[in-house]
Amino acid sequence: MAKNAHLHPSDLRGASRMVIDAIVGITDIVEAMHVNIAQLPGGQRPPGRRSARGVGGIVYRSVRLISGGIGHLLDAALARLLPLPGAKPSSAGREAALAAVNGVLGDYLEQTRNPLAIVMSLRRDGRPLVLERNALQAAIERPGKRLLVAVHGLCMNDLQWRGGAADPVAALAAELDCTALYLHYNSGRHISANGEEFADLLEILVEQWPVAVESLTIVAHSMGGLVSRSACHYGAQAARRWPALLRQIVFIATPHHGAPLERGGNWIDLILGVSRYTAPLARLGKIRSAGITDLRYGNLVDEDWRGRDRFAAEGDCRRAVPLPADTLCFAIAGTNGRGTGDLGDRVLGDGLVQLDSALGRHAAQGKSLDFPASRQWIGVGVGHLGLLHDKEVWQQIRRWLANAPAPARSAASTARGGGG
Repeated sequence: MAKNAHLHPSDLRGASRMVIDAIVGITDIVEAMHVNIAQLPGGQRPPGRRSARGVGGIVYRSVRLISGGIGHLLDAALARLLPLPGAKPSSAGREAALAAVNGVLGDYLEQTRNPLAIVMSLRRDGRPLVLERNALQAAIERPGKRLLVAVHGLCMNDLQWRGGAADPVAALAAELDCTALYLHYNSGRHISANGEEFADLLEILVEQWPVAVESLTIVAHSMGGLVSRSACHYGAQAARRWPALLRQIVFIATPHHGAPLERGGNWIDLILGVSRYTAPLARLGKIRSAGITDLRYGNLVDEDWRGRDRFAAEGDCRRAVPLPADTLCFAIAGTNGRGTGDLGDRVLGDGLVQLDSALGRHAAQGKSLDFPASRQWIGVGVGHLGLLHDKEVWQQIRRWLANAPAPARSAASTARGGGG
């Protein structure tokens, strides 16, 4: 029992819903294969026929009916356990498991209102902050005028910035005289949905912060960089105040132009779909979240995916979104190669993100991002996750941020500034 002391009743309720939905989903796949295989070679399936007939049809319908009934009863029973008085705080292991599930199935969890779905928040020490002035004053001993926000990547959470007991974000914030905050979000949602909500959250933060905010810095890893760029886009579009306070963004292994592994996943869907016998199995590939499919090319805004089949064989149709104006942007990439620009560097990159993508390079000039050479850095022999806790990475970030001049603010952005 002690091993599961960190589990919450909502975890059991959310997991039970997932199991029931999985049973129904697999039943659909098996039935579709049954219908296809049952046809004679060269035969044509009757238009619109997707379900089995006769005894087989009865069996499939019974499985769905029983599963749905059990799911309803189990959900009602577990609901009575909520909230559980005296529930223990969440553990690092539980947080990691929830983050991984949300990364893979987060859009489904949100759409089905599953209790396992992560709700976006700004946190410290793994606990969400109430973005109200008095609550922030009570939660943070000495709230500073300079804020540093860390944004995690796909399938991760805010606690995973720590490498063992060390927290490089907290150490960096202390050196720069900043207050460190950590974004916690459901990385399986569309990047644009998270970006827009992050923009709204930063606006509330600036308005409710106990002292007037002078500057804001973002340090983002992997997908977190895309969410941050999306937030900048929506913040500027809505004429928010916080973009005028944003001084620097550090992108660590951000797939600005997508990741090849997701493009590979899309090809697997297409290959399975060629044959009517294997086509139902393609549904298994389509359980991956909207957040993951956004990583195919690096979608940032709603227009990149709205009205499109996200599993279709489409090229890079995304809208070009430049780096935020009046903000110093830095790019860190990793490579498992030799750092000489050879094939291993270009193709493999850090194992998940290629060098060109992490450094914002693109053959189309309109999509290429303007990172000056002095604001690019490559970690040789460092993998995607290794960049999070690599000492040289954080030394480089310190050098950049400690010596960064205040960016020139345009008249328009200055007029939107202020806060507190």
